Amino acid sequence: MTRHIITLGGGAFTNMGELTKLDRYALAATRKKKPNVCFIPTASGDALSYIHQFYAAYTKDICTPSHLGLFRREVKDIERFLLKQDLIFVGGGNTVNMLAVWHEHEVDIALARAWQKGIVLAGTSAGAICWYQSGTTDSYGPELKPMRGGLGFLKGSFTPHVSSEKTRLGICRAAIKSGAIDEGYAVDDHVLLHFKNEKLYKVFKADERRKARYVTKSKVTLL
Repeated sequence: MTRHIITLGGGAFTNMGELTKLDRYALAATRKKKPNVCFIPTASGDALSYIHQFYAAYTKDICTPSHLGLFRREVKDIERFLLKQDLIFVGGGNTVNMLAVWHEHEVDIALARAWQKGIVLAGTSAGAICWYQSGTTDSYGPELKPMRGGLGFLKGSFTPHVSSEKTRLGICRAAIKSGAIDEGYAVDDHVLLHFKNEKLYKVFKADERRKARYVTKSKVTLL
């Protein structure tokens, strides 16, 4: 069974509630004509506006959409619910708070089983950082800080929004040099990384001007 994880540097359906090239790439990765798609908006505190944007983009003519709310939880058996999906898409927001809430509801365990089953896992910003071991985040306040304690399905670190938040790359490099986070990926908005069985399979750019990088203690390599 091939394991898939797709991590976005930023973008997706938050653009006016419409499908983007990144969304279409994630849908195509399921290899299903009309996949079951679940949105997890925990990082935003289950913001209703975010959920509405998801349903506006992921319409019933192209998929069977659903969402998993945890602040107003209605799903009794989360693992059973998630294992019925073809694509699970995690939204942006507060990474640290999301991971804590997931742990209490055992969403982390359910996601691990979905991943092993071959269900495509995807996400943007916080929803991308979470799959790695570490990353840079504004979860602790307005300033970007290093974070450990991700799910660790993918090795290394992830830094999103490099093109739109100009301090991100510098903070990422400094954190890697100091050992605060692991060596890893720094990705612009409108770019995604697709991993198959924990190996980078493809870098996909909705905008060819955008970049993806691999950052070590000594250098930055364009991918």
